[in-house]
Amino acid sequence: MLSKVPEITVWFWVIKILCTTVGESFADWIDMTLGVGLTLTALIFTGILAAVLGWQLCLDRYVPIAYWLTVVVLSVTGTLYTDILTDALGVPLAVSTSIFAAALAVVFGVWYARERTLSIHSIVTIPRELFYWLAVLVTFALGTAAGDWTLELTGWGPGTSVLLPAGLIALIAIGWRLGANAVLSFWLAYILTRPLGANLGDWLASPSAEHGLGWGTALTSLVFLVAILATVGYLTLTHSDVIELPERTPTPAATARPARERITLGYYAAIAVATVVLLGWAAGQPHAAVASDEEESGALSVTATLDAGQVTAHFPPAEVAKFRAIARDTLTKVQAGQQADAEARITDLETAWDDDEATLRPADQTAWGVVDGRIDAVLHAVRASTPDPTVEAQTLTALLTELQ
Repeated sequence: MLSKVPEITVWFWVIKILCTTVGESFADWIDMTLGVGLTLTALIFTGILAAVLGWQLCLDRYVPIAYWLTVVVLSVTGTLYTDILTDALGVPLAVSTSIFAAALAVVFGVWYARERTLSIHSIVTIPRELFYWLAVLVTFALGTAAGDWTLELTGWGPGTSVLLPAGLIALIAIGWRLGANAVLSFWLAYILTRPLGANLGDWLASPSAEHGLGWGTALTSLVFLVAILATVGYLTLTHSDVIELPERTPTPAATARPARERITLGYYAAIAVATVVLLGWAAGQPHAAVASDEEESGALSVTATLDAGQVTAHFPPAEVAKFRAIARDTLTKVQAGQQADAEARITDLETAWDDDEATLRPADQTAWGVVDGRIDAVLHAVRASTPDPTVEAQTLTALLTELQ
């Protein structure tokens, strides 16, 4: 076969980040906005992955549309698998990160033992291509787990969370230019593009009240999908990323610049140590815990409760009375079957709560977190694509209980 993967140019990294972002936002749109659910969404994309990967494997050369469609679907699927471990099975992110890191090491170990190369310039046989796609899937899962774990440790929000993976990729690019091992540099950057793309998508889609740009998941997915199609169309017409002379036999392990590779290996180790120190420092700073996607959507119940009167003891009574009045009004509209009015009224609660965050949160972090979770559950229930009045009433009643 001719090479089944593209040449590594700037276009490769641009479209890789685009694919990661649209994969993340599109999965969230199906899972939460449409209310399909995490498990069913994962099953759907597993079936899509089987079909798309089968098409890619049947080709005898690199075809941009098939290759990048496979990357998008793998991005979504790898992310969903990690989310299932975290949200459905309760596996800690530190554990899932370690599991996927070990799995990736095994994949690379077996791949190298069998083929004597990990270079993507040598993807000219079915076995090598299978190893390649398996590695890509695991890198997406690892990038998801590591990225989410970082957010959990630091409490960084949209925008800020983009800076770390972007900075690390820039440092890897510098190392590669200084003579670092090309294969090692490629796979390190490849892993980091996943949290970069996902955090970028979250920043664009998150509402302005959460320090995002407020595009929403649907618009973010659409914009990036159009950008992907335009880029893939350009590459299809120009063939600027086609590998003309693929590596058919493994290249010798020796390098012409062994001293530089050793120095840059130390450079990468220093970056790793500095990153650990930065994350340790950030984890030690006061911050609120970052909820998982399922918790933010209200799909997981809020189990924490408050003592009677704890909210009114620390929050201004007038503000609590305002929140309670809006919640009762919304409940009345739900019970009367006035869904449109309930959706409009609950927006008043969201706005009022967000406006008061700066004063309420420092007053009682625990109480604020519990009530915030209750409000998130109410917003998800009332704004669901197919609202269930029973669920709406339950979440509103739970909120009113905490606001006593």
